[in-house]
Amino acid sequence: MLSGSDTGIGHALAKYLDSLGFVVFAGVLNKDGPGAEELRRACSQRLSVLQLDITSTTQVKEAYLTVSEKVQNAGLWGVVNNAGILGFPADGELLPMSTYRHCMEVNFFGAVEVSKTFLPLLRKSQGRLVNMSSMAGGIPLPRYAAYGASKAALSMFSGVMRQELSKWGIKVMAIHPSGFRTGIQGTAEQWDEQEKELMENLPADTRQAYGEEYLLGLRNYLLHLPSHCAPDLSPVLGAVLHALLARRPQGLYTPGKGAYVPLCIFCCFPLWFYDFF
Repeated sequence: MLSGSDTGIGHALAKYLDSLGFVVFAGVLNKDGPGAEELRRACSQRLSVLQLDITSTTQVKEAYLTVSEKVQNAGLWGVVNNAGILGFPADGELLPMSTYRHCMEVNFFGAVEVSKTFLPLLRKSQGRLVNMSSMAGGIPLPRYAAYGASKAALSMFSGVMRQELSKWGIKVMAIHPSGFRTGIQGTAEQWDEQEKELMENLPADTRQAYGEEYLLGLRNYLLHLPSHCAPDLSPVLGAVLHALLARRPQGLYTPGKGAYVPLCIFCCFPLWFYDFF
């Protein structure tokens, strides 16, 4: 079972696993949207599209009942918590509280609820729980206070679950990709509302401290973000596949060029050196 299959990594992963012969339950935010329609058109009849807004307890329960009815006593081999949002990347002081709450609601609480709901099916099969975190969830990155905090919470949840669920043979993995072009970065139109909320709620002294030029530059940073991200998603797909199938999967995967380098510097060097880096 896979969440966030409308676009990006989730969409590519659903197609990839289907092509390898997996029985895929692809959860989507909009079952009538273009992403869902593309999955129905391009994939085999083994793939089932599920309406799954992970922030909706009702939809999570309905998805569980649908999957449970289909797998019966065999259980479910894997749950991949992939659905996530980026929020508006800006300095932590500038971000409205709504951005912090929304990131936590989707990236953390939604993934936790899906995990808790589907664990009885994983226990039957001694299966796998794979959580799609981020490089920003393992190391502090400027302008990602809300997103990074939510992904860090997900990574810590993964680590604790890895320890606690091992008694049932369930293996839990976290994926920390580097920058990939997934669609989570959004488009100019999608950010208008968030940018407006950010600007309208800034106190005058804060606005003056940062300066208009810097504030206007945040939008340019966002629009140019995809150009700095890798278009080839295969390293992430390969990491998820290994997490699902390997006899001894890694607790943490860092797919992407150089994803492990900042993590190593953060873990092995003084913090002042990491901050300078």
